Amino acid sequence: MNKHEFIVRYRLHQLTAAITSAPSSYRGRQAAVLIPIIEIEQHLHIILTQRAMHLRHHPGQISFPGGKVEPFDSNAIETALREAHEEIGLTADNVEVLGVFPAHKTFTGFEITPVIALVKQPFELLIDPGEVADCFTVPLSFFIDHNNRHQVFHYRHGKRYHVHFMPFEERFIWGVTAAIIDLLCRHITEK
Repeated sequence: MNKHEFIVRYRLHQLTAAITSAPSSYRGRQAAVLIPIIEIEQHLHIILTQRAMHLRHHPGQISFPGGKVEPFDSNAIETALREAHEEIGLTADNVEVLGVFPAHKTFTGFEITPVIALVKQPFELLIDPGEVADCFTVPLSFFIDHNNRHQVFHYRHGKRYHVHFMPFEERFIWGVTAAIIDLLCRHITEK
């Protein structure tokens, strides 16, 4: 799938299902993540990060660039773009924001809004070691193959919930990140 086909599929399909979200009777701490999609050798890839091990929330986990909404952010898109610039050096003028998926509530008390964007040009990766241990890409085609997207059930306080996971090479992508990737793949492959 190239950029043009991705854009057409993204814009034409209705979002038929939301991310499986943790139950919550309160509004969690607001956060946003950027789902940056870059074309490498005529194939689309998703840019992912591995969180630094010293972080308080989700240390070492695979994630998207992002973080909590600050009072000076006007919206989730601004948060996601700011965080991507801070964490990996991706500037706002180098992305085309395509849209926003519904917020996902987590068991850890966050409400995360995914912002989908295409990276316009290759860029110099500038990792902030205070937040990011590593940054890498995964071909979108790997995730589109439903055989690479898995779910298990997790029981918490007597209730059953879906937990998404996607092993890729030596990496283990799971939780909210995997749920967002799954939603993106389902969205762009709906017939």
